[in-house]
Amino acid sequence: MTTDHVQTNREVWDNIADWYAERAPGNWAADEPDWGIWKIPQSELPVLPADVDGLDAVELGCGTAYVSAWLARRGARPIGIDNSPRQLATARAMQERFDLHFPLILANAEEVPLPDACADLAISEYGAAIWCDPYRWIPEAARLLRPGGRLIFLANSVQLMLTMPDTGAAGETLLRPLFGMHRLEWPDEGVEFHLPHGEMIRLLRRCGFEVEDLIEVRAPEGAQTAYDFVGLDWARRWPSEEVWFARKR
Repeated sequence: MTTDHVQTNREVWDNIADWYAERAPGNWAADEPDWGIWKIPQSELPVLPADVDGLDAVELGCGTAYVSAWLARRGARPIGIDNSPRQLATARAMQERFDLHFPLILANAEEVPLPDACADLAISEYGAAIWCDPYRWIPEAARLLRPGGRLIFLANSVQLMLTMPDTGAAGETLLRPLFGMHRLEWPDEGVEFHLPHGEMIRLLRRCGFEVEDLIEVRAPEGAQTAYDFVGLDWARRWPSEEVWFARKR
């Protein structure tokens, strides 16, 4: 199985680190988490469990680690994993700025240097959820989780991936096949991975998970995004994002 995407994606995320560094202070300072490209508040899109106090958590593809910061403020013990040295440099700067400290590890989420059964929660807002091969990172998440542990990940929707051109915004025309969907390469923007829902369910079950929920996210009225690959009208009619919830048997 090829792993060339690991180095390619590291270079991509190092190159765009400044853009995310500008947004990191606002994300770290937020009183309430907000999610995805439409920044939907946790109160409207409940991604985090209601009670994470005392949980050992691992964020797979943490970027600037604001999700781990939200977890830490709620009493969890997070560890952030990311493939990009420059993204982690921003995360460390935010830790100093906000005096909120937890481990940050430079690593590929497909091969995490942590012991088996070390976590109660594994989470990815994008991160590993799209930038790592699901046939590698989901088994790795299963290895890290204790029995009963939860896996939560937010990613672009299948519908969006089927209708998004190589450049520009998603439209109403199917541009690629559903069958065989796995690896998508974008010009100068790295390598992503997406699976059809049926294959994702089968993969999760093979890795010892029970799927508890799947939220197909609808953009709120009047929502705005800093990204240009999907418009609000599109995202009001079809889901541009989806959140998966699974529990290790």
